[in-house]
This record gives sequence, C-alpha cells and structure tokens, in this order.
Amino acid sequence: MPLVYAGVCSHAPGIRGRADQADPVAKDALYAAMDDQRAAIAATNPDALIVIAAEHFANFFMNNMPTFAIGMADFYNGPIEDPAWLGIDKFEAPGNRSLSERLIREVMQTVDVAYAEEWLFDHGIAVPLSFLTPNFDLPVIPVNINCQGPPLTPLHRAYAFGEALRRAADSVPERIALVGTGGISHWPATPDSGKINEAWDRDFLDRWARNDRAALLDYDDAQVYADAGQGGFEIRTFITVSGAAAGSTGTVHHYEPIPIFAVGCTTASYDLG
Repeated sequence: MPLVYAGVCSHAPGIRGRADQADPVAKDALYAAMDDQRAAIAATNPDALIVIAAEHFANFFMNNMPTFAIGMADFYNGPIEDPAWLGIDKFEAPGNRSLSERLIREVMQTVDVAYAEEWLFDHGIAVPLSFLTPNFDLPVIPVNINCQGPPLTPLHRAYAFGEALRRAADSVPERIALVGTGGISHWPATPDSGKINEAWDRDFLDRWARNDRAALLDYDDAQVYADAGQGGFEIRTFITVSGAAAGSTGTVHHYEPIPIFAVGCTTASYDLG
C-alpha cells in the first residue's frame, strides 16, 4: 500500500509543559495547526504512524548509539520525563510488532538499521503524539536518528533512509503515515535557550517544501551549529521525510518563532499525489 501521509512538526517540551507561559494568540495558532495536522493524518485512515525523532539520551547513549533505530514492540510507554514538567500524563501507546519487523526487514535491504523491543518515549515522540493521536489509540512505530552524539548521521544517509522507509511502507498492505519531528534552529539546555534563527529556519523550510535534495544536503554540521545551535542537527528527521517523499513538493502550514517554547514551531506536509 503506498505511503498515505508524510509531514513534519516540532516536538519541543515547552509546547506542552510551558503552554501557560506563551502568548495565547501564538499558542492557540500552533495548537490549531497541530489539530489540522491530526485531522489530515486521520483523513488518510492510517493503520500505523511512523514517528521519526531524535531521542535525547533517553534510550541510547554513547555506549551504544545507533545511526538509525526502529522500534519493534507491541506497546510503548511514556513520557520518560516528569509528567508535571512535560504537561503530558503517563500513557501506553500501541505498537505493531509484526508490522515493525516487516518494515525493518525491507529497510535492511539497503540501509543498516538497529531495532529495539523496548523503547521509552521522551518528549521527542510524546509531544507530537499528544496532538496527533491524543487518545493514544493509533499504532506507533518509533524511529530514532542520531542527531545528538557525534559523529552524527550524515545528511545524505538520512535522505537515503527516508527512501528506504518509503519503499518499506509501499511494500506492506497496511496504510502508513509518516511524521518527522524536531526543532529547526534551537539551543536547548544552554544559556541561549529561547534563541531562534528565523531567517535560517525559513530558508530551510523553503528547501524542504521544494524537496530540493541538493539544497537539503548542502549543510555543514559546523555551520549548522553556528547558525542553528545543536538543536539544528535535528534537520535529519525532516530530511528523512523528504527522502520518503522524493519527487513530491510540500506546504508549510504553520511556522512561528515562540521563544518560551524555545523553537520555531512548525507543521508541514508533502503532497504525495
């Protein structure tokens, strides 16, 4: 069954945890955009949602840092963070072990990928799920890309990983929706937290919407660090979605810098035709 949805959104913990501190107009506009994305995904009647994130040393650390990892379990628990801090209650999200294994086997034909039968969701997945599947009733397949522990996943490999995920999704009878989550520019857990490079973000989103592979891969990590912070390394999750939607163009539905959320808050999707 062809991939039925491909999009991206932000996952900053403050989106839920500091909602009461944000400008209410900005917060309400973001929440409305996230609800629109939920409705767009639901309209495709998916059997499962793949969420591509950069988990934040919750499950993987420098003693074992896979370039790519895919969850392979029948359920997942979260959030790993304090629910009061994150603003999300403890939950159990369904998985689909059989579907995960079939997708992994197909991805492995061209991309080396680790898999995990246990996975605790941190805010990188929990925040998007709280909007996109608020009842936690849609099977989830978590995916991690190493955006945090150098040497980082090369950008061209992230794009190729997306192409492999698309091939895998197209090979199974289930209807698969795909969402990449992350920041764009942001400086989390540093004295610069709250800083946002709006011009850099908008340029990246323009490249993303055009699905311009050459432009998307034309980033140097040192320059990304200087211009977009260590959080900018999470462009890998967005680029993976571009690879999955190769040949399609996209629309940025919402973008607004919200400093109290410490990120430019984004929703966008590709027209898969």
